[in-house]
Amino acid sequence: MTALDFNGKKVLVLGWAKSGRAAAKRLVELGAKVTVANRDAIKDDQDVTDLKKAGVHFVENDQAEALAADTDFLVKNPGIFYNHPIVEKAESLGLPVLTEVAVALSTFTGRLIVVTGSNGKTTTTSLLGAMLQHDAKQGKVVIAGNIGTPVCAVVSDLGKEDTLVLELSTFQLVGIPEIQPDIAVITNIFANHLDFHHNRDNYLAAKERVAIHQRPDQTLILNGTGKDTPAIKALSKAKVLTFNPDDQQAFAHESQGDLVLDGQKLMPFSDVKLVGRPNLENALAATAAATVAGCSQEAMKAVLTTFAGVKHRLEYLFKENGVIYYNDSKATDIEATQAALSAFKQPTILLAGGLDRGDDLNRLVPDLKNVYQVIAFGQTKDKVVAMAEKANLPVEVVENVEEAAPLAVKMAKPGDVVLLSPAAASWDQYPNFEIRGDKFVAALKKALGKKD
Repeated sequence: MTALDFNGKKVLVLGWAKSGRAAAKRLVELGAKVTVANRDAIKDDQDVTDLKKAGVHFVENDQAEALAADTDFLVKNPGIFYNHPIVEKAESLGLPVLTEVAVALSTFTGRLIVVTGSNGKTTTTSLLGAMLQHDAKQGKVVIAGNIGTPVCAVVSDLGKEDTLVLELSTFQLVGIPEIQPDIAVITNIFANHLDFHHNRDNYLAAKERVAIHQRPDQTLILNGTGKDTPAIKALSKAKVLTFNPDDQQAFAHESQGDLVLDGQKLMPFSDVKLVGRPNLENALAATAAATVAGCSQEAMKAVLTTFAGVKHRLEYLFKENGVIYYNDSKATDIEATQAALSAFKQPTILLAGGLDRGDDLNRLVPDLKNVYQVIAFGQTKDKVVAMAEKANLPVEVVENVEEAAPLAVKMAKPGDVVLLSPAAASWDQYPNFEIRGDKFVAALKKALGKKD
């Protein structure tokens, strides 16, 4: 990526939280003069004490806008919108507006692998990183980014022989100038986060950032079923490979039930611990990238046969009294719930609802063929009810997932699947999808009398 020199420069870090904390620490290591601005006063802890000793100033946002005129860089929390007054002020002054990942990558000299996409990116990143870590000849492999670990927290220990596997969101990508991954993967693209990006074109442009500055000696891996794939391919100078279960010409595909990579059979998909077509695509994307990275087939197989999934992402919980329970709280859009429903042929109880973003939930009706009962909750409960009625399915309305879980336990019969896949964000009732999922799991265990 474009070289960034922070030594001796004045940097305003906007937003504390996990990314701001990591960015401030790394910027100090790089010799920057750092000021941290946050909406609320930042409470003292060991990091704050250490940073203050290193010369870092902490201010609240109402003091920070004036500081922008005397700043060289603004590093903002990825989730802060670009119409934030301090961001707008920085942009009006021509200051580079970056995210924490840009700070981290400014000094990284090793192999960079980036995974992005609307759905499946965390599972794909986790699979890929685990495969490379399982292969001893790969050397040191670190997984970070949107998956939960700030890149600034790990990059100082990495050298040119090491590999960094990053999951990156569009929120992060828009603040990284000219990123050049050695291997880039785009799992799929749907119209997500339009409150941030305003329209699908802007969202797509953010995803494309992983590809447009790649060199011919680098690799771009795209979903062969994606409607945007031809356009993205045309933008890139990298070698482009595709994964597509149904296309025998794709670099990674399925043939007679087997995963096939570059013409070589890897293993039957039935031996993969993850279930459903979405995870078939995730497995193909991860193994395609792992193959390009020189990973052994033995390492790929070892991970695919044991990896049980990422928490809250079509996560297998347990089987109790013949009923299998899944937590897919990360399904914050219709496409994710469609993907989850496609994974099951068993009779299914669907738990759905959440923040109302204006989506037409009737798009889910054709995907409900194995659902025999719906439980609705949250702000979109009326839309979920209308969807169920259109599909001629019985529906019960409850307040939240804590009420939905015991009701599902009461209704379920041996051979059933109970699936939390909300098709909506959590913010109407919960701070994030993780807390929503945790509340669901806790309520299930309580209803079933299970101990942690």
